[in-house]
Amino acid sequence: MRAIEISAPGGPDVLRLAPRPVPDLHDGEVLVRVAAAGVNRPDIMQRIGKYPPPPGVTDIPGLELSGEVVATHGRTTVEVGKTVCALVAGGAYAEYCAVPSGQCLPVPRGLSLAHAAAVPETYFTVWTNLFDRGRLRDGETVLVHGGTSGIGTTAIQLARAFGATVIATAGSDDKCDACRALGAQVAINYNVVDFVTEVRAVTSGGGVDVILDIVGGDYLPRNLDCLKVDGRLVQIGLIGGARATLDLRSVLQKRLTLTGSTLRPRSAAEKGAIARAVEQHVWPLLERGDVRPVVYGEFPLERAADAHRALESGAVIGKLVLLC
Repeated sequence: MRAIEISAPGGPDVLRLAPRPVPDLHDGEVLVRVAAAGVNRPDIMQRIGKYPPPPGVTDIPGLELSGEVVATHGRTTVEVGKTVCALVAGGAYAEYCAVPSGQCLPVPRGLSLAHAAAVPETYFTVWTNLFDRGRLRDGETVLVHGGTSGIGTTAIQLARAFGATVIATAGSDDKCDACRALGAQVAINYNVVDFVTEVRAVTSGGGVDVILDIVGGDYLPRNLDCLKVDGRLVQIGLIGGARATLDLRSVLQKRLTLTGSTLRPRSAAEKGAIARAVEQHVWPLLERGDVRPVVYGEFPLERAADAHRALESGAVIGKLVLLC
């Protein structure tokens, strides 16, 4: 099969098309003929050598895909011939990928295979973090950083669909407009104004209930300043760095919860449980068109390097997809 290899840690040019064996299947896995694969920022981190695959996982990048099941092994929950989208720990940048069957979901009615490939990584991540760990509820207010990222565009839509008020941050006026078009009541251009000051202003000093943050670093103390009493900060990315200085008095005085998670290292059983929850709670929204993956652009598999360049440019709103 054709697959994208990372020849050495580095820039987009280290991605190269190469022949690879079709993966062998283990018990409970299915072989998917890949139609499309989502491109995500963790793929870039893997490419530059800062996010290696878990032990035993292929070095081929790619965390989500759509396609047709062409083989199964052992006891599986998906039959040959089914069209699915799936979360994987790696290997989606290829013509075939081995997938634990519990991580497969039917392609939502009304979505193309290209758009379905842009669903699993961000929708699984947002569901388990914003609603499970962050406990976001109807009537609460959430601050979403990076509102036009794949995570951000997903979080804005899902939060609104479940009755929350959404404040989003983005790096330009055009991106703020995109956040509002997706359902954010307030969008803050962080390159023009201080988001802490703006959050306090639009909440009449009360703050927000939940923050979903992909930045980290020096955003940590500023995020805590934005939270109301009993507020929850959910950390899912470290674009701004992994270290910060924190005055713990605000945590005590406001009874704050600081939590976070990563998805890739979790077991197939854990990911399967998330898949079932997403299918129950989110799939009906996708099939009704209440929420949708935002696909900014599509590239053929052999142009994976161009897709990475585009994502790193900062111009992308939503997701990019590789067509296999």
